[in-house]
Amino acid sequence: MDIARRPLGSTGMELTRVGFGAWAVGGGDWAFSWGAQDDERSVAAIHRALELGVNWIDTAAVYGLGHSEEVVARALRDIPRADRPLVFTKCGLVWDPRDRSQQPREVGRPESIRAELEASLRRLQVEVIDLYQMHWPAADGTPLEEYWGCLLELRQEGKVRAVGLSNHDSEQLSRAERVGHVDSLQPPFSLIRREAGAEIIPWCREHLTGVIVYSPMQAGLLTGSFSRDRAASLSPDDWRSRDPEFQGERLSRNLELAAALAPIADRLGTTVAAVAVAWTLHWNGVTAAIVGARSPEQVDGWISAPSLSLTDEDLDRVARAAAATGGGPGRP
Repeated sequence: MDIARRPLGSTGMELTRVGFGAWAVGGGDWAFSWGAQDDERSVAAIHRALELGVNWIDTAAVYGLGHSEEVVARALRDIPRADRPLVFTKCGLVWDPRDRSQQPREVGRPESIRAELEASLRRLQVEVIDLYQMHWPAADGTPLEEYWGCLLELRQEGKVRAVGLSNHDSEQLSRAERVGHVDSLQPPFSLIRREAGAEIIPWCREHLTGVIVYSPMQAGLLTGSFSRDRAASLSPDDWRSRDPEFQGERLSRNLELAAALAPIADRLGTTVAAVAVAWTLHWNGVTAAIVGARSPEQVDGWISAPSLSLTDEDLDRVARAAAATGGGPGRP
């Protein structure tokens, strides 16, 4: 399948407009797991995405406390290096190996970042990370300028090809940009969480910073197959079981919003999930979207998103539905 590509800012890398998100394939038994996950299914899902043309994978050291990176390495092990996808990972969340249930700490000390990078290189079995990102702003007292300066040094040393920030706001982006160019930003962005469209994405567009949005299907809520019964049956070790978006009135509104996408999906001969992802890709300044999958079938459900052309009428309809269900104003 020929998937449209966009340049990632000024990095020289060209990304397919959807990439494989490897959060859930980290498996269970940690603070932000999606519950138990079979590694064979994870590898099959990654292979399916690559078979269909996806050319990048996004993971993080903290996903599964290192296990997601190991699964990615396993999936890529028998693929010739020239044919392998780009691999992106993240740093800045440090866990206690003695207590997997404890929430990871947001650490920005340069010595910690360098140690995390070496561990990620070992787990991923690569010599260079294509994109290395600070997962969250540090909460250990390390100034942004210090941890961002460390990432810039890693880029200069050739240990990583590009560096980016995740979950940082426009003020933090501006501070980082004064130290050195921000290659990319990874913000949450979906019909349910639209805040990035107001200020952060425009900032990135003006500064030639690539944008790879995450959770465009809002952790499954916008797939069209999620239900109140499914929410009630989430396992206790699935982080979504504790998230307010999956409970009470907010869940009802979110499911109503997903249902509003169904007529568009029917007209286009595709899935609600693909329409939800396509909506994020229509925003000026969005390079690509990270889309998770736990099976090959889930990949098949969203892979058509880059090829969908949403009309002005579609976008207006979605904006009205989002406003009516509390999703907020605005449209691409």
